Amino acid sequence: MSDVRSENKKYFNFELVHKDKNSNARAGVIKTPHGEIPTPIFMPVGTHGTIKALQPKVLEEHDIPIILSNTYHLEISPGSKLIKKAGGLHKFMSWDRPILTDSGGFQVFSLQNKSIKEEGAEFKLPNGNSILLSPESSIEIQQNLGSDIMMAFDECIPYPATEKYTANSIKRTHRWLDRCVNAWTNPKQSLFGIIQGSTYNHFRKECVDEVCSRDLPGYAIGGVSVGEGPEWMEKIVSYTAPLMPADKPRYVMGVGNPEDLFMIWEHGVDMSDCIIPTKFARGGTVFTNRGKIRIAHKNYRRDFYPLEPNCDCYTCKNFTRSYIKHLFDSNEILGAILVTTHNIAFYVNLARRARQAILEDRFLEFKSEFLKGYQKQK
Repeated sequence: MSDVRSENKKYFNFELVHKDKNSNARAGVIKTPHGEIPTPIFMPVGTHGTIKALQPKVLEEHDIPIILSNTYHLEISPGSKLIKKAGGLHKFMSWDRPILTDSGGFQVFSLQNKSIKEEGAEFKLPNGNSILLSPESSIEIQQNLGSDIMMAFDECIPYPATEKYTANSIKRTHRWLDRCVNAWTNPKQSLFGIIQGSTYNHFRKECVDEVCSRDLPGYAIGGVSVGEGPEWMEKIVSYTAPLMPADKPRYVMGVGNPEDLFMIWEHGVDMSDCIIPTKFARGGTVFTNRGKIRIAHKNYRRDFYPLEPNCDCYTCKNFTRSYIKHLFDSNEILGAILVTTHNIAFYVNLARRARQAILEDRFLEFKSEFLKGYQKQK
């Protein structure tokens, strides 16, 4: 084992607190240099070092323990070297709690003009210049940012993918993982490996064996939420998660519909992230315990109730559906701010409620009750 992995154990730890007796759902605590993270946890996405339409103090008021930022976007602007000079991403964005940074692999996957080669991924920036993002440069950028959890640089396999493509891709991802480990020098930052394999169980098993043999602080299931649909997603997660080490955090990347969160939690996943609650908020979609509502709908013009009657977020304690509909009708930015505040509070509270249900061995009951009431609204 490398010295950095041994030293990292002083700064990063996962404690499995309780496993639900009726399912694989579990509650734990992740300890990092910037604080503890109770699990299961949903991480709001702050791609550019900010949760769109929210001030950091709102996140603190709702006791949100961790956010996610993106390597690719922060390197493009303002640049990781500048952020390092500013004291790291925590100081730069005035956030003193844990941060996880994605490696940039998914952003590369989503680009049209890219070239995947052994050295890394080459693509064009918005200004026309070409750049090569490699395992080494991804880790260098993330270490400049100073995130608590770094993600290994991998190739995100598209859906559908042939067996031949998948076989070649995962081998490259494993070679890239070793290069990421070799580039990792700061023990106060933790490196998570990513398990790919598309929809093939034998490849997922191969990836679990390969990636987890590196004895990293945590592991993620990648290559879901790439167009495969909810049935395939559940097949992948339900097969892969139980194979992963029980004493390390399990993370499913990019999953964010409430019904999907219950699915991954039931199969023993600890962490997830997605842009859904914030992106949908800016379009006027509100998440409630009774389902999603479109606040611009005509029904809410004379509705003087809060978005969620029993919600204690700032939005619900102070404003009505009628007023928020008016803000969206008037194209006022406050509308997006208020709905984002509520959606983030809803998601974080949902994870807290799930954790409490796990601790009380009633997770499946809580899941059934929630999904029964979670109906599609106007």
